[in-house]
Amino acid sequence: MKRDTHLVVFLLLIIGCSLASLTVWKVLASRDRALEDVNVHGLNLTQALATYSEGIVRQSSLLLLGLVERLETEGSGPLQIQRLSALVNRQQPLMPQLSGITIYDNQGRWLMSSNRPIPAGANSSDRAYFIHHRDDPSREIFIGPPIQSRSNQEWVITVSRRFNDARGEFAGVVAVTLGIENFLRLFGKIDVGQEGAIGLSYTDGTLLARYPFREQDMGRNFSKSPIYAKYLVDRSVGTASFTSSLDGVERLYAFRKSDKLPLITTVALGKREALTAWRMEALLSAVVVTGLLGLTGLIGWLLILDIRRRTKVEGQLRGTQEQLLSSNRQLELLAMKDALTGLANRRYFDVTLAREARRAQREGSSLALLMIDIDYFKLFNDSKGHVAGDFCLQSVGKVVEECVRRPSDLVARYGGEEMAVIMPDTDIAGAQVVAQLILRRLKQESIPHEASPLGRVSVSIGIAAAAGSRLDPLQSLIEAADQALYSAKALGRNQFATHSNG
Repeated sequence: MKRDTHLVVFLLLIIGCSLASLTVWKVLASRDRALEDVNVHGLNLTQALATYSEGIVRQSSLLLLGLVERLETEGSGPLQIQRLSALVNRQQPLMPQLSGITIYDNQGRWLMSSNRPIPAGANSSDRAYFIHHRDDPSREIFIGPPIQSRSNQEWVITVSRRFNDARGEFAGVVAVTLGIENFLRLFGKIDVGQEGAIGLSYTDGTLLARYPFREQDMGRNFSKSPIYAKYLVDRSVGTASFTSSLDGVERLYAFRKSDKLPLITTVALGKREALTAWRMEALLSAVVVTGLLGLTGLIGWLLILDIRRRTKVEGQLRGTQEQLLSSNRQLELLAMKDALTGLANRRYFDVTLAREARRAQREGSSLALLMIDIDYFKLFNDSKGHVAGDFCLQSVGKVVEECVRRPSDLVARYGGEEMAVIMPDTDIAGAQVVAQLILRRLKQESIPHEASPLGRVSVSIGIAAAAGSRLDPLQSLIEAADQALYSAKALGRNQFATHSNG
């Protein structure tokens, strides 16, 4: 039964390990799928936001192109500036992200501002976009870093163009300012969670806009950050997982470079938040699997207890069975033994003699039988009493047993003071040797018997032997041994006589 218990434990371990392994694999695979879904979602958002940003810049570029053409064709005199101001006031409502349009001369002085009166002595020759256009003859737009307006302290992004005079020389700059707050209005409608962030950067790593807005981030350069150095330099689109250098939050980043503009759109989702649903699913799976493992363990434990109970009961049954068999053997021995002498009884003698006779008939071997009678035993009993007579029987039986040494031989109490010896594979000569030994040993024992002419206990022995078919009928062998016994007594007792059937 220990084997059954070990088998149950082994099966429980296999089931438990398999279920736990399958759950771990499922949870990890689910986590990978969740991260992949977040990455795909982030890339989709970057595509939408990049399109949005490019659209604003393109609209601004078209507006600037129209204003530059008018300035270069009509000039930048007061009347022309007044007409341009009216034109801008009509077009500005079409772009809600537009904070204002400003025209500067070649010295950086303000010629026009669409959203506020021109401050006295206002000059922007120190601004990056003005310096860029003054020093670079390119007619392409320039997207400047975020700056803080000197008039209202608003953070803005500039999109600007250079315009030239009739000689082709630098005449000034037209700049569109995009309020970062207005620019981020769409960004704020996108749910990126409490730890998420959306960013718009220049390709050199300069941050142009970030949602949620943090003033300390304006104008920061991230060209030295791990994500920029590892991914944004050589790739136009991709995903990554990094801990932000701004706030220390681990995020899943999706980024996309614009094909036409030097802009990078980034969507970052908090990894912890992104995996919230997965953690709930993993926790639920763990609870369910733990319950199943507990139920399996409980069932297994009950099964083991049942096996142990059955083992105990079977052990008790085996013990009872062994006791019963032992008792049966003892009863059988008692049934086959003479209670007084301890020799085989008459029943055992009859069974053994029949069995050995059949064997001798099969094998053609010889079977010898000794019939032994204690001489003058009635006189011994009458003179010494039955207790002494019982002792005499026990002593003679012990002597006979000592003289019969082969395991196959059997000494039995035939009845009263008469005993018998069955000797398989023995002829007359062999039986005579044993009979002579019995007589000699009894003489040495010298059990007193005053009523006997010898003064001691003696026996008379009748010997008969037969082989093969001469043993049929078996009763003839017993009768022959009895006749020989009577002959020994007739000859004076304390001797043996033989009778042969063949």
